[in-house]
Amino acid sequence: MGNFYANLQKIKNGKKTYGITPHIPGGFLTPETLIKIGEAAKKYNGVLKITSGQRILITNLKEEDLENIWNDLGMQPAVKTQNSVKNVEICPANFCKRSKYPTIGLGMKISNEFHGMELPCRTKIAVVGCRNACTSAYSKDIGVIVDMDGKFFITVGGSAGFYPRTSDILIKDISENEAYNMIKTVLEYYNENAQMGEKLGHFIDRISIEKFREDILGLINL
Repeated sequence: MGNFYANLQKIKNGKKTYGITPHIPGGFLTPETLIKIGEAAKKYNGVLKITSGQRILITNLKEEDLENIWNDLGMQPAVKTQNSVKNVEICPANFCKRSKYPTIGLGMKISNEFHGMELPCRTKIAVVGCRNACTSAYSKDIGVIVDMDGKFFITVGGSAGFYPRTSDILIKDISENEAYNMIKTVLEYYNENAQMGEKLGHFIDRISIEKFREDILGLINL
């Protein structure tokens, strides 16, 4: 089959069904887009699933319908390359009473700039407006978190996957602009120095968080 950015979901009585996941930056979408997804799923007998990555999976699709449903949606796939920034998860900070900083703008900037960036291994980023860290920020490869005083801190190396790992705090007490530059530097350093297939947390464990922090801070002026 052609590359219709679909995952084989199930084989039952010799019949294959597939799932697709359109890109929904930060989990925010317009009513019109939501209606369009619903109408497309209804047309092709799809089943909708809200994913943990702030996206909508359309599953139960037939192979012969994949190209048409993508055309009907007019959306980009959430993941084009597995070893990449798969998603940037964003909390609703600008609308939340607990938030210490309106972080949606920063999250969208990070998503627009780095989503789909090819890396040694699949990578997830979370951007949140307080230490409650919604979207499980501490278990993401990179977390951008706002502390009680409204200053940012960065966590790295988290994972909730096959080999769970608690993230390390890379740096604290930085500004929004400094946080963005830190994410850019971390991704570039990881891309240049990690082994293919090596998760960020495993890379950090191999070289030590101390060396990782020293190298990152040596590359950026704060």
